[in-house]
Amino acid sequence: MVRQASVLPACSRTGAMTAETDAGSADDAPSNGEIGVAVVTISAGGTIEDDAGGDAIVDAFGADEREIAIRELIDRGHDNVQAKVSRLIDRDDVDIIVTAGGTGIEPEDATVEAVRPLLEKELSAFSELFYALAFDEIGTKAVTSRTLAGVSDRTPVFCLPNEPVATSTAVESIIVPEADRLVALANGPDSAGA
Repeated sequence: MVRQASVLPACSRTGAMTAETDAGSADDAPSNGEIGVAVVTISAGGTIEDDAGGDAIVDAFGADEREIAIRELIDRGHDNVQAKVSRLIDRDDVDIIVTAGGTGIEPEDATVEAVRPLLEKELSAFSELFYALAFDEIGTKAVTSRTLAGVSDRTPVFCLPNEPVATSTAVESIIVPEADRLVALANGPDSAGA
């Protein structure tokens, strides 16, 4: 169930596509390209106005002058999370999805389990990088955090805890710097100039 949504101007899925290089990377992906970012907070309560984790994600992308295509706060629950992420993957104005919340170890935390079946490829190194950064920021509390990253239908998807400090650090240090490259690689060489 969506409690609140905020839709801002967005760019098309093909706005930032570039060709892969012979080395299989998209080093020539434009920095600060026009990609549509979806931010979804998964929470048992609250509103967007008091969503510190979602604010941290939005602020990190905003510092890189990125526009948020959609921001929503939804209730926890496997089916609810899976349906929302699946719908966002299908949107033409969404190139990258970042969720916050529902990744802990409480029985109701099911974001990782809901999103994993949607992914065609996982980005396992993301979790390792996240935990290294999170430990520096929040110490041993990082042990209860679970993350997931991967690609579904040419859309990079990141599932983060709703812990503002660690989430902000991860988005600023990992996701934002790699956003254009990830979108370009996920879309392949045929998407250049599309």
